[in-house]
Amino acid sequence: MDAIEALSFVEAHGVVLVAARGPVPRMTEVIAGEPIAGSWWGHPKGREIYRVLTALEESTDVLVCRAVRGKVTLVHRRLWPALLRAAEVLGPERVERVIQEHTSSGHHVSHSIASSQWADADTVSKAASMSLADALDALGSWSRGAGGIGPTGS
Repeated sequence: MDAIEALSFVEAHGVVLVAARGPVPRMTEVIAGEPIAGSWWGHPKGREIYRVLTALEESTDVLVCRAVRGKVTLVHRRLWPALLRAAEVLGPERVERVIQEHTSSGHHVSHSIASSQWADADTVSKAASMSLADALDALGSWSRGAGGIGPTGS
């Protein structure tokens, strides 16, 4: 799978987990073409997975956040207004942009950017004109109940 196919997948599904198990597809398994036991880093397609995930993280059409169960989540641009509107239910920390940095020493560091800094005027306007029920419907069943709102790690 290349970056274009992966972006099409994210666009079609709207919300995709990067690697965690949950109520939406896992991008690592989509790229690998099979379920992954253990860490995807050790998978034979680990380098391909890394390349594609990096391209998705750098895409202007994908928000990397922790929307689903507090796990790293990819959200396509078309759902950003719904995500922003649902922040009052999901929690504002779940809609913060996550930037993952791989340091030269091999460490992995995450930084968060508040939605007030990443959301453009059009996204904010569309979110403001949307009802909470419509936003949750647009996001899908994971956004209601324990599927998406449960504590981190649930």
